[in-house]
Amino acid sequence: MVPFQLNVKNILFILLGAGIFAFGLVHFNMQNHLAEGGFTGITLLLYFQFRIDPSITNLLLNVPLFLIGWKLLGKRSFLYTMIGTVAVSIFLFIFQRFQLSIPLDGDLFLAALFAGVFAGIGLGMIFRFGGTTGGVDIIARLVYKYKGISMGRTMFVFDACVILVSLMTYLDHREAMYTLVAVFVGARVIDFMQEGAYAARGAMIISENHHDEVADAIMKDMGRGVTVLKGRGSFTKEEKDVLYCVVGRNEIVNLKRIITTIDPQAFVSVIVVHDVMGEGFTLDENKRPLDI
Repeated sequence: MVPFQLNVKNILFILLGAGIFAFGLVHFNMQNHLAEGGFTGITLLLYFQFRIDPSITNLLLNVPLFLIGWKLLGKRSFLYTMIGTVAVSIFLFIFQRFQLSIPLDGDLFLAALFAGVFAGIGLGMIFRFGGTTGGVDIIARLVYKYKGISMGRTMFVFDACVILVSLMTYLDHREAMYTLVAVFVGARVIDFMQEGAYAARGAMIISENHHDEVADAIMKDMGRGVTVLKGRGSFTKEEKDVLYCVVGRNEIVNLKRIITTIDPQAFVSVIVVHDVMGEGFTLDENKRPLDI
């Protein structure tokens, strides 16, 4: 059994993500009267309606869920989630008392964009390094386990309900529309932080007479592995060796240079790879996990 331990780097990045998320929440959502989805939206609703400190409600709302859902998360994820949630509350407390003046001159579009970007970067960083901020994530896991309803659907319905209630209480229609902009931007940035960080390029290479040379050059000059697949031309009915390799986004130009230098007539197809696991990406040359 692998011994249980927390990664210091993960903790530091979860703390950084919590700080970025809380900064955006205070300086763009709260200062510009914008709502949010999920439990964060509930804390903002309670703040704008009853002036209850979000740093307090964030903890109070999540503690019961921690007690219910800790078995679902596992020890490591549970502790990372605790760290992320507590850190968000601490940073909210700090930023509310030491706010910066960010003059946007009432431009809600800019406020919504920055709110979404800060939320996306902060939460994306927390998610990427193994944590969550509790809340709807735990509820969605429970609903999926006992009702079979997808997590995405549960989170969407919950977010929609929170924003709807916010519209019925303290938001006007203009603020509600800009809140949707912020939520959409935040979701896209989270996707980029989680998938874009690992994005790579996969190349399928067909060289009539130089496939061995191309493969050797890629392995020697780039240090990337190459897999030889067996293919057959539909028109010629001839057997062909198809090379497949995965490289980083910044390596694709060098890959093309190597191929065209050896065989300018080679057929090359490049695709976007959103997630990569294995040597050179998540494992080192000794098959040990990279600390990413």
